Amino acid sequence: MSTTSRRRFLLGGLAGAGAVSLGLLAYRGLERGPVGAAIPESMGPLRATPDMATGLPLLKLPPGFRYRTMSWAGTTLHDGFTVPGRADGMGVVAQAGSRVTLVRNHEQRETGGPIGDPDRAYDIVDGGTTTLVFDTAAGELLDSWVSLGGTLHNCAGGVTPWGTWLSCEEGVFSPSLRHLAPVGKYRGWNIEQAGREHGFVFEVPAAGVADPEPLVAMGQFEHEAVAFDPRSGIAYMTEDNEPDAGFYRFIPNTPGRLRDGGRLQMMRVPGRPDMTAGLRLGEEFDVAWVDIPDPTRGFASGTRRPSGVADQGLAAGASRFVALEGCAFANGHLWFTSKSGGAHRSGYVMEYDPVREKLWMVFESRGHRYFSGPDNIVMSPRGALVICEDRLSGDLAGQSVTGLTPQGEFFRFCQVNPELAGEYAGHDLGATAVRSEWAGATFSHDGEWLFLNVYSPGFTVAITGPWTAGYL
Repeated sequence: MSTTSRRRFLLGGLAGAGAVSLGLLAYRGLERGPVGAAIPESMGPLRATPDMATGLPLLKLPPGFRYRTMSWAGTTLHDGFTVPGRADGMGVVAQAGSRVTLVRNHEQRETGGPIGDPDRAYDIVDGGTTTLVFDTAAGELLDSWVSLGGTLHNCAGGVTPWGTWLSCEEGVFSPSLRHLAPVGKYRGWNIEQAGREHGFVFEVPAAGVADPEPLVAMGQFEHEAVAFDPRSGIAYMTEDNEPDAGFYRFIPNTPGRLRDGGRLQMMRVPGRPDMTAGLRLGEEFDVAWVDIPDPTRGFASGTRRPSGVADQGLAAGASRFVALEGCAFANGHLWFTSKSGGAHRSGYVMEYDPVREKLWMVFESRGHRYFSGPDNIVMSPRGALVICEDRLSGDLAGQSVTGLTPQGEFFRFCQVNPELAGEYAGHDLGATAVRSEWAGATFSHDGEWLFLNVYSPGFTVAITGPWTAGYL
């Protein structure tokens, strides 16, 4: 992004501060009203729209948009295995004409056996990835298969510049520590019989099944998303930990060959050891980096608290974030989200310029009744951020996919139909889809199709329509 464009986005963020303040006033007037009612619908009023595959009015979309769902949890993949649930991060790894290849994460965490072929699996836990081949001309799913099995709580990840998918484990586990009591969210996880170390990044090819070899130099922590600077080959990574999350970069020894190892560093904002709250829209911060001496030290000493990597960074002067989620690189800049940071603990979006080493906030949620839990993100080919909602509290019905323009305009593009009821593929849609978060936002290479995941019960949506320059 040019200096002029950067200033435009920054000034847009500042202009957006006024718009968001109006949103806050509306939010305060909506304490007893419907969630998200104050979010503008800049691409047209959202209306319940039938799915071309099932006929169900699953989504609300602007006029002229259409969509098709595919690969629902519990149905059968083309390789004969069952579609896993908890569809999370996803990316387009290849496109040949109208044939789009996507790799999709599944954030599962049980030790009842891996998805797919057990002989190709890393361990006995049931997280991993599936690969989908979708024909945009025919609007049909052509092929699907399990492409990684035996991994733990595969949350987000990212597409590499060379056309593979990095699938990131958010769960951290070590068989050598199973004698210690689980902590935090791990208390309810059925992972005690797992046989290998977890908390790593795995590379998945666009075709075939992954060789499940962890990229240990990229760290053992509660990974979320990855985004690459294609000029430098540096990978940037988020961590979904509370209260001590880090924002990281990985400098590979050999660009394009992550298995050759590299240098893991954590972001330091001089003078701001705590970046969880107290930020102002558009305020610039300097950025520096500290080395992580031992990227494979996943746990705090003598415990099962999965903060061993972040602890090393914080001890060296790095800055503390909280619940970092999505990460996207475009036009020379990088954006990342915090799901529960900010003044209302309902999330924010940061922008980072790696050339100038500057960081600033471009969006802050005004509360859980407006929009909260910004999660997976992607930059639209038409210049706006697409932000998936993972609402943390309150009424969870009808979560949204939103846009944020360079001018700071924040708007709703898509919503799970909050009035949806009934059952499909064995799933109670009122108990699953209506309350589900969104995940996995990614565009086809020609920019004509937006792919998303409805996390629960777990299915993929392909959306197309009259995209608008300056919006999505």
